[in-house]
Parts: sequence; structure tokens; C-alpha cells
Amino acid sequence: MSTIQRSANAIRMLAVDAIQKAKSGHPGAPMGMADIATVLWQQFYQHNPGNPKWANRDRFVLSNGHASMLQYALLHLSGYDLPVEELKQFRQLHSKTPGHPEYGYTEGVETTTGPLGAGIANAVGMAIAEKTLAGQFNREGFPLVDHYTYCFLGDGCLMEGISHEACSLAGTLGLGKLVAFWDDNGISIDGHVEGWFTDNTPARFEAYGWHVIKDIDGHDEAALKAAIEVAQSVTDKPTLICCKTLIGFGSPNKSGSHDCHGSPLGDDEVAEVRKQLDWPYAPFEVPEDVYAQWDANEKGAEAEAQWNKLFEEYAAAYPDLAKSFKRRVIEQALPADFNEKADAFVRQCQADMQDMATRKASQNAIGFFANQLPEIIGGSADLAGSNLTLWPQAKGLQDDAAGNYIFYGVREFGMSAIMNGIALHGGFIPFGATFLMFMEYARNAVRMAALMKAKSIFVYTHDSIGQGEDGPTHQPIEQLANLRLTPNLTTWRPCDTVEAAEAWRQALVKQDGPSALVFTRQGTKTQARSESQLADVAKGGYVLKDCAGKADIVLIATGSEVSLAVDAATALGEQGVGARVVSMPSTEQFDAQSAEYKLSVLPAGTVKLAVEAAHTDFWYKYVGLDGDVVGMQTFGESAPGGELLKHFGFTVDNVVAKAKALLA
Repeated sequence: MSTIQRSANAIRMLAVDAIQKAKSGHPGAPMGMADIATVLWQQFYQHNPGNPKWANRDRFVLSNGHASMLQYALLHLSGYDLPVEELKQFRQLHSKTPGHPEYGYTEGVETTTGPLGAGIANAVGMAIAEKTLAGQFNREGFPLVDHYTYCFLGDGCLMEGISHEACSLAGTLGLGKLVAFWDDNGISIDGHVEGWFTDNTPARFEAYGWHVIKDIDGHDEAALKAAIEVAQSVTDKPTLICCKTLIGFGSPNKSGSHDCHGSPLGDDEVAEVRKQLDWPYAPFEVPEDVYAQWDANEKGAEAEAQWNKLFEEYAAAYPDLAKSFKRRVIEQALPADFNEKADAFVRQCQADMQDMATRKASQNAIGFFANQLPEIIGGSADLAGSNLTLWPQAKGLQDDAAGNYIFYGVREFGMSAIMNGIALHGGFIPFGATFLMFMEYARNAVRMAALMKAKSIFVYTHDSIGQGEDGPTHQPIEQLANLRLTPNLTTWRPCDTVEAAEAWRQALVKQDGPSALVFTRQGTKTQARSESQLADVAKGGYVLKDCAGKADIVLIATGSEVSLAVDAATALGEQGVGARVVSMPSTEQFDAQSAEYKLSVLPAGTVKLAVEAAHTDFWYKYVGLDGDVVGMQTFGESAPGGELLKHFGFTVDNVVAKAKALLA
């Protein structure tokens, strides 16, 4: 048995043993892909287990994330901080080896995978980040950014529509440092795939503009090595290596069958696997010579040391670029003077008092912040002129490898998952835009960003029935509640230029998760604020307009409805009713404030009425059972936005009537 075969069998048996001990898991893919993984990781993969965050490491994405024990075995054997005790705790509470790879749980795991197809889209994002960073920083003789993104994917990933969205764009952008390995084993959970998956996958990827290497024996070391070498020689196209494998390789009675896809093999079959693979060792035991073959610490440390030497020389030749690279990529920090400049911009927005749609206010903010932060990389899903995401210095990647803007085409889901890959790669803060309604197409990627606490900024415009004539298919109702109920995601729906600028600032400074910035199509009126009110915008909710003495009622509003609430409060005051107006652009940010502050804004015992052109139910957490909500409980209609707002009760008269009814 060759050294490579023994190394691969170590993966197989660690996977089999961990899954058997856990009494759940997916042994088939780790057993089938072990040879591919061994050749890639031992002969090509550039990484340093001693520093999993080394900037110029290759990225590895396991898109078929149910094969997680393959990745855990690779990390353990290579020398990462993943001891065998953690493998024994596979799928157990608080272990570093959860059922699917989870970013932030396990050193060396670059992205959370599980929803099939999402991983290949993340990998496309990582490859975009690599190519664009290289365009921005590399200079002749200094290949500072020079690494690959490798992705394993299965039939299920290719069936998912997101794989089309992402891989189509990858071909268009010519991502030559992206290499994907298709585990062509012909098996999914329901059995042999011929009944539901007969695509000509090589032809499909050739049509995307990929370089395709067909019919590689996924258990042949020489064939795999040659295929990877050819893939690396093609620099203007991503490569798909089509690997014919046997699912459950090494299992005498279950290989080639869906029986080994998602269930432990059973004690008797595990014993047979040991015989078949000539692995006469106890569960979780790996011989020292196999560990020595796998250990990548010395090789990785040497590779990083060589790169560090290159960086020192680069810094001497290009000190400003080196300083920027260190801040953006290694430290992933904002400039020291960022908040000072952001404060000045927010104050200028307040001083200018310009009335405009908040999508336009967002565009102004993008223009300002992108000039401060070259790491901002924007984009839109074929709606740049509607989302208003372009700014004067925007340069499309299709024209300039050192650009800062991605024309994603009509690919909302792909865009969002690609953004996550860009964010996880490092060196960039990505934003991508579409209509709020079409967040639905991308929902899983938004949730994955929140799960991973990735710093993606999701920009959504046309945020309500105020969108108007396009009708209910384009008018969001329940989407704001969906976003606000997502853990780790901070949602902002600003009412004017000032809140829009602050929303962008807060999204850029946030370090522990994504943000959703939600903007209007229709115009809004900039509100007057005192110095203290201006400072309180960042708290997510604050008193925008108050009455003399104790308020009889508190009106809570967001976005374009804030102006309505202010006008209603004025009308109530003229009728002898004291009304306070609270603008709450970010409920999550407000909820994070102290109890004392929150009660100062929303006093206990005071009647509350929320006003928002979205689903009513979310707001009862603030208004209580004795309060009320002016909102939506049906879908919209097709008509001019102003008419719709009036039709559905977003008028001063209706808000006043609701308020007085609560006080009666």
C-alpha cells in the first residue's frame, strides 16, 4: 500500500469511527473523496496550521458540508488545533466538530457549509477577493496575493440553482485561481441520481466559460495530481475537475449505495472496512508514520516565512501600499480617523437638510465612505440605477481587475452568498443591493451571513407599498420582520439623509455580523435635530420630537413613516394631546441599549402607537397589548405609491384617529 493510500485511509477511518461513535453523520462522501483530499492537501494546498489566518493561504471550501468529517480529519491530521478528543465529540454540544462545518468553531474552516450550493458560491466570492486584491496590491516582482480557492462539491450542490448563479458569474469574471472538484459518485439521499439528475455537467460548465477536466478517476493519485497541475496552468478560467468516485469507498457491503450516504455504517460493517482497507488499528488510532506524512506545520511555517520576507521587501519598495494591506487584510481594521470623518459627514447631512429618497441618501453615503475606505466593494443584482449603488469612483471588475464594483446580474441569491465569501476572505467590506422584496430569493445567504457573523452589508431599496405601481409582487410586507428577527443581523430603516449616513457608518464599524440597510424609493423629509438627538441616532431609537410636559402617547415610526408621525404629533398637539415621536431606525440597536435609556425613550405606562408600512405583528413587543399599530396585514396593490399609502391608512387623519381611540 502506498503512502498516499495509507494517508487517505486515515481520513476514511477517522470519519467512520467518529460517525459510528456519534451514531449519526455522513460517511459516504468522506470515504469517497479521501483520495482527492489527500493529493490536494499533501501536494498542493498552501497553508500553515500554526497560523490558520495567514493572509496568503489557500482557501478550502467543503460545499457538500455534510461530509464534514472529511474536513475535520484533514485539519486534525495536518496539525491544526483539533485534537483527536474533538473528533470523538463529533456532533456533540459545544465541540469543535459540529455536524456541518461552522465558521468560528473550528480553526481552518473558512466558511459554514450545509445548505447545498452555498459553499461553491462562497468560494466564488473568495476567488473574486483574491483576484481583486492581487489587482490592487501586486506589483512587478511582488506577487503578494497569490493563492488558490479550492472547492469540493457534490451532485446536490450542482442541482441547487445557486450553483448556476455563482458559477456562471465565475466564468464571466475569469477566476483562474478557483478550482472545483465535482464528486461525481451518482448518489444522493434518495438513491441513484439518474432519475432526477441527468445534466451534462461538463458541457454546462464549459458553457459558463470554465476550463473542464473530464473523467478523472477520483481514486487515482497520478491522475488527480496531473489534473490539478493542469488546472493551475490555466490562469484565465476557473476549473472544474470531474472526479469519478465510489461513495463509501472501502465499505464491502455499502459502497456505491445511498445506504452509506447519511447513516453510520454499523459496527459489523466498520469491522469489515478495517479489513478491506488493511487498517488494523483501534478506533481513532493513527500510526505515527501516517501522522508524520500528514503534518504540515514545518512546511506551512516555511511558506509563511518566505511570504513574510516578501512582504518586508514589498514594504520597503511600496510603504503606503504595505501599510494599507496590513490594515485591511491582516488587521482588518478601519483607519484610526474613520469615526472622526464619519461624524463630520453625518453632521454635514444634518446641516444641509436636503429632502430626498433615502436610496439617494444612501448613494451619497456610499460615495463618501468608499472614498474613505478602499476596502469597500459594491454591487447590485442588475438594479444599479434603481438601488443607486454606483458612485463616481466605482470601477467594474469586468473592466478592471483592481476595481471595486461587481455587476452581479439578476442573481440575488448568488450575489449574497458571493458577498459572504468576499467578507470571509478578508481585505474587503462587501455590499450588494436589490429590492427589499427580493431578499426572499437570497434569504438563506442572509441567514448564513448572520450565522457566521460575516461582515456583509445587504442594501435593500423600494422598501414598502410606497414602491407603487409594480404592485404586490414587488411590495414587501413581512420582510422587515424577518430581517429583524434574525440573530446577529442588524437592520436599519432610516427616515432621512442623517439616519441613512449613520446607518452606513454603523454597518461599517460593526465587527460581529452583517447589516441590512433598507431604503425608500419615495422622497423623505430631513428632520431637525438637536446635538443630543444627533448623537442618539446611533442608539437605534431616540426621541425625535417631544411635547411640553408628560406625553399622553408615544408614536414610534421608522423610515418614510417618521415624517407622517411628526405631522400627526403636531395635529394631536393642536387638539390638546401631548405626543412624543420616537424614530427607531434600528430596533436591534435600540434593544442593545441600557434598560434606563430604553425606558427614557419609551416610558412605562405611556400608551404607544407604532406606525410602519410593514407587517403589524412585529411592533407589539414595543407597544404592548394596550397599544396599537398602523401597519399592514394584507398584501399591497398596484397604484402610485402616494395613493397606496393613503388607501392603507398611512395618513395624518388615520394616525390621529388611532391615537385618540387608544386614549379614549
